[in-house]
Amino acid sequence: MTERLQPGDAAPAFTLPDADGKEVSLSDYAGRKVIVYFYPAALTPGCTKQACDFTDNLDLLAGAGYDVVGISPDKPEKLAKFREKESLRVTLLSDPDKKVLEAYGAYGEKKLYGKTVVGVIRSTVIVDEEGRVERALYNVRATGHVAKIIKDLGI
Repeated sequence: MTERLQPGDAAPAFTLPDADGKEVSLSDYAGRKVIVYFYPAALTPGCTKQACDFTDNLDLLAGAGYDVVGISPDKPEKLAKFREKESLRVTLLSDPDKKVLEAYGAYGEKKLYGKTVVGVIRSTVIVDEEGRVERALYNVRATGHVAKIIKDLGI
């Protein structure tokens, strides 16, 4: 079972390809706060709702000093389709070998319709300007999650 991150932990460094195959690293956001959210699969109803909610609130979040990055095991080509189909403006990163998902505690056993399965645990980790975990939220709901983050952050 993957360890979950706690506030104050150093956020695990990563470099992953985005929807265009361009490499993006956590260090690219040094000096800014970044909301890193992990979702199971592009082009599925819950993940679409969550990504659209982040896109709809991107200007508000950016105005408060937060960047948003979504990470899933999908290949860059699928992320590009997802971005185009839903007009997404959040940065979507591909983690097909699930190394970053595991490092963030966002991959492992979870309950799905009463069964225990292994997969992506819908999670959000808020990283501060120094690269430390400010908040780590696990098993979040796709719907209403962005509104809750905005409320909890006092934005």
